[in-house]
Amino acid sequence: MKGGRNEEENENEEDDEPVESSSIGCSPLTRRRRKSAAVGSSASEKHHHNHGHQSPRKSPGFRFRRIFDTFTFTRSLKPQYSLEHDNDEEESDEIQKCTEGGEMDVVTHLLLEVRLNNGEDLPVKDASGSSDPYVKFRYKDAIVYKSGTIFKNLNPSWDEEFQMIVDDVTSPIRLEVFDFDRFCSDDFMGAAEVDLSQVKWCTSTDFHVNLLDEVNEPAGKASISVTITPMTQLEVQQFQQKAKNGILSNTEKKKEQRANNTQDWAKLVNIVLVEGKGIRVEEKSPDAFCKFKLGQEKYKTKVCSNTEPKWIEQFDLHVFDTSDQILQMACIDRNTNAIIGRISIDLSTVSLDETLQHWYHLEGGPEDAQVLLLITVSGSHGAGEAIETDEFNYNDIRNTRIQKYDISNTFNDISDIGTLTVKLFGAEDLVAKDFGGKSDPFAILELVNTRVQTNTIYKTLSPSWNKIYTFAVKDIHTYLQVTIFDEDPNNRFEFLGRVRIPLKSIRNCEKRWYGLKDEKLKKRVKGDVLLELDVIWNNIRAAIRTFKPMERKYISQDQKFKPALFKTYFVELKDFVSSLASCKNDMEYLLSWHSRSKSLTAYVIFMIFVYYFQIFFIPLMILALFGYNFLKFKTNGEEISRTPRHSLKGQKSEEEDEKSGGFRDTLSSIPDILQSVQSFLHFTTQLIQKIKNTFNFTDIWLSLLAVIVLCIAFVLLYFVPLRWIIMVWGTNKFSKKLRDPKFVDNNEVLDYLSRVPSNTELQEQSNERVNRPINL
Repeated sequence: MKGGRNEEENENEEDDEPVESSSIGCSPLTRRRRKSAAVGSSASEKHHHNHGHQSPRKSPGFRFRRIFDTFTFTRSLKPQYSLEHDNDEEESDEIQKCTEGGEMDVVTHLLLEVRLNNGEDLPVKDASGSSDPYVKFRYKDAIVYKSGTIFKNLNPSWDEEFQMIVDDVTSPIRLEVFDFDRFCSDDFMGAAEVDLSQVKWCTSTDFHVNLLDEVNEPAGKASISVTITPMTQLEVQQFQQKAKNGILSNTEKKKEQRANNTQDWAKLVNIVLVEGKGIRVEEKSPDAFCKFKLGQEKYKTKVCSNTEPKWIEQFDLHVFDTSDQILQMACIDRNTNAIIGRISIDLSTVSLDETLQHWYHLEGGPEDAQVLLLITVSGSHGAGEAIETDEFNYNDIRNTRIQKYDISNTFNDISDIGTLTVKLFGAEDLVAKDFGGKSDPFAILELVNTRVQTNTIYKTLSPSWNKIYTFAVKDIHTYLQVTIFDEDPNNRFEFLGRVRIPLKSIRNCEKRWYGLKDEKLKKRVKGDVLLELDVIWNNIRAAIRTFKPMERKYISQDQKFKPALFKTYFVELKDFVSSLASCKNDMEYLLSWHSRSKSLTAYVIFMIFVYYFQIFFIPLMILALFGYNFLKFKTNGEEISRTPRHSLKGQKSEEEDEKSGGFRDTLSSIPDILQSVQSFLHFTTQLIQKIKNTFNFTDIWLSLLAVIVLCIAFVLLYFVPLRWIIMVWGTNKFSKKLRDPKFVDNNEVLDYLSRVPSNTELQEQSNERVNRPINL
């Protein structure tokens, strides 16, 4: 029937109603069998009909109406089969086979498959002389599909297809082509309609339509292919199970692949929007927010009402197509919807596994408008370099670094403190977060604002990464933080464990298991991670850096008011004040002469001390205090002074803190005041703890550094008159702003104390040795 008949025979065959109507409701196999059986019996009748009564050629509209009437007639086929069974017993077996499946074997819908091929000679809509076209498809005035955007192309090739179920082929499908604008409304380019009644069933039909713009002027061409296929009820149900919102497309299949256990992104881009300056609209302070776009992924930040907004937001975007690695950002005023400025960054120029921290100027904005971004790009197979124990020779690289950071090369680059090398082998016995008792773990390694992420190991509780990471050390008093998460398909990550390792506590090239802790680093959780760390640094550079402000970690948790913590700080401060009050009482006791011998001795010592006092006695007395505590340190042992002398009382869990709702409710009217008081108490108690830990040799390196500085101060004060020292100090303070206009005034003593760990930090950074075999 397909190969040797001309078009008129096909048309006349459609007019042969008894054959068509008896087969349209059956399955394809049954129709073929019925057609084969009907060929011989109707051949002579057809020959007589063709030559004896030549019917006129039908118009396309008439042919479509016959097809449509036949399609709507299928819903009443089942009763017709029963009637034919009573009148014609010879066809009973075939009809039974056709109706055996009931409604599941009856054609009830039509499947429309549309393939968007390409466009030609589209109009220019952008100032760059090009356009960013995409296509919307409408059916019965409803948008059913939207294609991807082809950037900077007037002859785009989409090569996309989608499928949907239609119930009326008399309604055309409409194409609307738009030009994508990143931060404004999209521009209309042209539209056209495709008459579905001209499509032959089960055959792909190509259409090259002419697009018309708003004033019906030519706006290029578009090429699509359309196929219409009849569907049974069973096929409709199967389609609806796979479709999303009634549409099944190849782009949806790609999204499904991303939701499965495969990573099809080429690069992971972690972005931290920190702050801006000079952000204004017509010399006014705007309500500014930022929009980011990378490929098809977008992100919108919160609104900040200030000329120097501080967003401090962190998010991830992905590069799926390596040919499109342009990160677009626009800063927008929410009130006027005006674009303050734009940024365009080519990520292909950004080095992998390195955090780029840079102030970017907003193009098209005020001259001083800038935003601070931190960008880290990681590869799809995870950042870092794979560990190959047979071929990787780390000793050569390590010897080169040792030579680079040798004392003799101290002043070659004073800002380069050192290098940290992390070998992340794997983890064991992690918490199961997914159904089936497994997890999909990946690790994030952070050193202050530098952040890298590994690849995900799916369906395991014992992942093996075997990666090497290298970090530039800017301050030896920082810590490495390793956090392990479980990846979920909805881009929500579940916490598995965390470990924080101070750089000064690292034993170089020691392969060691570290026990994971909870998010607050207070309690031990299930799981261990195997690391080998190696930090090579210059002591003199680190000593100079110690008296400069610490690098601020931009992404950190805001401290919230907690009554239990408030009480803890208050009690500690009260104890310290009590000790000062005790000293005052002792002085009053001596001055009151209640004990004449003690008061006389104190008076003689005071007179002699004042008479012979020199300014260099001050560092000498502090050195004596260091010496006294050092002897105690050696006598009592290292472990005693390295650990906190008492636990932080009142450090309750969140559940216990929530139970203290009465106290919170009582003070709910003054939360801001309490927050300020708590912050002050926190700073004060931390400062006191740091001073005590400095003298207790909690951190030997920092204590020795203080001893060296005090010795230098003693020598200077001994040989140099005080007035000259004060003059030099004052000249240095007055001239710093002249020598460096960007200089920020600081307190060297407080900067030094900020490196000394407090009791809380010691507790967070303490790591128990895990007795587990090294060989995996």
